[in-house]
Amino acid sequence: MRVKSSVYTRQRKKKVFKIAKSYYSDRGRRWRQVKQQVERSLRFAYIHRRNKKREYRRLWIVRINAAARLGGLSYSRFMAVLKKNNIQLNRKSLAHLAVNDPKSFDQLLELAKASNN
Repeated sequence: MRVKSSVYTRQRKKKVFKIAKSYYSDRGRRWRQVKQQVERSLRFAYIHRRNKKREYRRLWIVRINAAARLGGLSYSRFMAVLKKNNIQLNRKSLAHLAVNDPKSFDQLLELAKASNN
């Protein structure tokens, strides 16, 4: 006796069609194209979730560098001095200080300048 798989197949397809709900034209309606497009979309989503972390780190470094140069130090010298003085602030919080609380960042810069000389 053969086994029918209509219920399972329908459930599996519904799950994929739900992801492709807003896709353009047949990419959201025809099974083969839906399957290919969803696979591609999920692959890019996976890659870009990792790339997002890189992009934010780059942004934080740019912000810290800009603020440090306004104070007369380069990014690398500033970070080296912080590490040497055992100030353990990550780049995210340093960038936040540089943008939202320049007075606190200036205090860090003064400390860095003092121990750099």
